[in-house]
Amino acid sequence: MKLIVGLGNPGLEYVWTRHNLGFQVIDCLANKLGLKLGREKFRGLYTTSTYLSQKIILLKPLTYMNNSGECIRDFINYFQISIEDTLVIYDDLSLPLESFRYRSRGSSGGHNGIKNIIECLKTQKFLRLKIGIGSKQEVLWKD
Repeated sequence: MKLIVGLGNPGLEYVWTRHNLGFQVIDCLANKLGLKLGREKFRGLYTTSTYLSQKIILLKPLTYMNNSGECIRDFINYFQISIEDTLVIYDDLSLPLESFRYRSRGSSGGHNGIKNIIECLKTQKFLRLKIGIGSKQEVLWKD
């Protein structure tokens, strides 16, 4: 089973902020796959499906960005998902707007959500897709 997590913050006031890019990607994936994120467990909104013969979970932690690790840890434990089969998608200020960087491990890079995930999972070895949001001068979203 694969766990695909988008980081963001719950609430209408955060929906279109650039730091909710992870949530937006999960919503887009769910839409493309004809899925609805309608189930709630461990303070997270999720859906399950099968894609290319592989079971997947799409997850949006509702714990706020800085506590995302708690929700992710609980999903990994409950569904017995390997940490190596977990992909976290999130925004990155240090990357140019609309650029991507894929990593299989590493430090938090100053991102508090990733820092919490590392603390809760007790490892830096999980997949990450960082999406560049650039500086405030470059953004297309409101903050």
